[in-house]
Amino acid sequence: MSEHTSNVQDEQPLPKLNAGNQLFQDLDSNVSATEIESLCMQCHENGMTKLLLTRVPHFKSIIIMSFECPHCGLKNNEIQSGEAVQEKGHIYELRCTSKADLNRQIVRNNTASVSFPDWDFTAPPTTTSRLTTVEGLISHFIDDLSMDQDQRKELVPEVYEQIESLLIKLRSALDLPEQANDSSSANAFTMSIDDPTGNSYVENLCAPNPDPKLSSQYYHRSREQMIQLGLLNPDADEAQTEQAKQDQAATHGYRINMQKELAAAQGVVRAVKEASETNEILSFPANCSSCNCPCDTRMQMLDIPHFQEVIIMSTTCDECGYKSNEVKCGGAISSQGRRITLTIEDKDDLSRDILKSETSSFNIPELELDMLAGTLGGRFTTIEGLVRQVHDELDRRVPFLEGDSAESERKVRFREFLSRLGDAADGKIFPLTITVDDPMAHSYIQNIYAPDADPNMIVEDYDRTFEQNEDLGLNDINVDNYECEAEAPEAN
Repeated sequence: MSEHTSNVQDEQPLPKLNAGNQLFQDLDSNVSATEIESLCMQCHENGMTKLLLTRVPHFKSIIIMSFECPHCGLKNNEIQSGEAVQEKGHIYELRCTSKADLNRQIVRNNTASVSFPDWDFTAPPTTTSRLTTVEGLISHFIDDLSMDQDQRKELVPEVYEQIESLLIKLRSALDLPEQANDSSSANAFTMSIDDPTGNSYVENLCAPNPDPKLSSQYYHRSREQMIQLGLLNPDADEAQTEQAKQDQAATHGYRINMQKELAAAQGVVRAVKEASETNEILSFPANCSSCNCPCDTRMQMLDIPHFQEVIIMSTTCDECGYKSNEVKCGGAISSQGRRITLTIEDKDDLSRDILKSETSSFNIPELELDMLAGTLGGRFTTIEGLVRQVHDELDRRVPFLEGDSAESERKVRFREFLSRLGDAADGKIFPLTITVDDPMAHSYIQNIYAPDADPNMIVEDYDRTFEQNEDLGLNDINVDNYECEAEAPEAN
């Protein structure tokens, strides 16, 4: 509320969060605004502020504010993000070569900076968040830079020439061809969006498959970024900075200190093993990742025949109804990766148990489905359950394919893809081939002929590449004489 300040006199309480009433509700539900009497910054009389906490596509949770003063007539409308700061910052990098790339939708949070490395141009964060396209973003930059160019030409001609040169490049970027296969064409360019809150993103034109023109990476925020986001006191020392990072990481269920994490994990594994001997389910307190309310996480160790022991975890929040489950594999790291290919011929094959670890990728060529490693996390379910879960996740959470701004052709194509997934889960499409590729060899598909070989299943063990070991953090692991190396710096 940039134009007014809140006065707590005679204000209504915000909606209470409970099992049947979420704080941020959908726009199409019966949502009522909360009215708060506030001070008008123009006439210093009391006006009325209306607050609406809701969820909309792309922006997720937002706070809509509207102020009106009956005395002087001042009105002010504002939208603020209600989404929590993510555990890591996020960078998107897009290579634009055709008109289709200019039509990509973008959610740019007010904390995100936009840069064009080819032109050595970076636009700093703004005061507002927006949903736009690549073309709309460039057009906005052109309009901003074009302002006052006549005055600059007379007062600071050198600055005028630099800005004019940049404007020529920006305008030429809007003249991309309809289709282009060569990413090094004359007008092709690269755009990067860096959001330390992790709440900005760029449309994937190949969803649910990876987009060859779009790449992303996560990173830990720097001290300066944490200060800008209000997560750290500017006068804090390095110890307080590290503690702030640990506190924030703990909010999302992670640990920064790897030694503490390893010790805690070993203690949990020992406790789960002891409980598994008596078929006991362990329960420990945690915070819901959706509403941050206290909830319980349950764990149990399960021994999968002809495979290995796994830990199954389940979290249920009574406040908002959020549910999640995950599987962690125990045991040592395999020296090789494993690729499992199964031909699904009937409904009995859909009922086979499948353990998909968080490091595995899987694909079903007949459905044009290709899921990257880390998608859906670790899951212990059936093949039918896995396909149905992919269907439900894509139906609910893939952005840019709902609302009036989505292209009708892509919406139809995506709905047809979801329909094929649903038919496959219902056993209406045969045969199918599912391939699970896990460089850690922690994934498993039930062999109904065990201990004999399964005629419909092919299991291949392969040597991991250097890049795979690097992604898994195995290249830097030292398991020989590590205690002596750790003591050596202290002795010096």
